[in-house]
Amino acid sequence: MTDTENNEIVDENEAQLLNAMSVDELPVYKAFAGKELEPSSKKAKMFDIVEAIKTVCDPEIPINVYDLGLIYKINQENNGNLHIDMSLTAPGCPVAGVLPQQVADAAASVDGVGRVEVEVVWEPAWSLERLSDEARMMLEMI
Repeated sequence: MTDTENNEIVDENEAQLLNAMSVDELPVYKAFAGKELEPSSKKAKMFDIVEAIKTVCDPEIPINVYDLGLIYKINQENNGNLHIDMSLTAPGCPVAGVLPQQVADAAASVDGVGRVEVEVVWEPAWSLERLSDEARMMLEMI
């Protein structure tokens, strides 16, 4: 299958999903927190950033957003600023306007983190395969 054919299949699948949801386009959610660091500031360690993000739980599923696999990417710039791509379990998620801000606030609370931007992305779509082993064990107990 060529890349063009693959893109056409993805576009067709997205169109079918949007049609099934009766929406013209997927919602856009962004959240911001924090402030620029002083140039001499030491930037945070990624471990500490992840641990802070793990304090944010999906209220419908009592598992943190990191172990749920909702955090797709964390980009840390040399100046300590962060850009985080995250997803939600579904486009119609009732806490869609809340979770990204909670993630931004949690990340910004770490010493050595500057401005934080969290953007909700829909590709690739979230699935159960993204769950961490810890999240899988927690779900089995629920």
